[in-house]
Amino acid sequence: MRSGIALAGANDMWNRDIYAEGEDGVLTAQEVTTLNLRNADLVVLSACETGLGDIKGNEGVYGLQRAFKMAGVKFLIMSLWQVPDQETSEFMILFYSKLIVQKDIRNAFSDTQKEMSAKYDPYFWAAFVLIE
Repeated sequence: MRSGIALAGANDMWNRDIYAEGEDGVLTAQEVTTLNLRNADLVVLSACETGLGDIKGNEGVYGLQRAFKMAGVKFLIMSLWQVPDQETSEFMILFYSKLIVQKDIRNAFSDTQKEMSAKYDPYFWAAFVLIE
């Protein structure tokens, strides 16, 4: 429940006097686990620290990562720390450009990392991880 994605309407939730049933603008990790995403090859969460979660003993990391995998997503791209908007945008544009041409998620991601590493310190590109 501590992991989620704020969507349209999330800010309005705080301004309501009484909680109304229905959409609150927040998609929690728990809600993600109830979705059927088995046909989704790739989910990209490029916002800061989307790859983080709580470690539960030998159970692994709980959070958005685990929730999307439980829902059936094959590949996830997530961020482990805060990356400035300019470099995040550049990384994502480069990744999608390569993905369209190569049609291979692993290779497009690897090639994007290599190209970004030639231009930037790892802080600006290594935060993005591909999870299978």
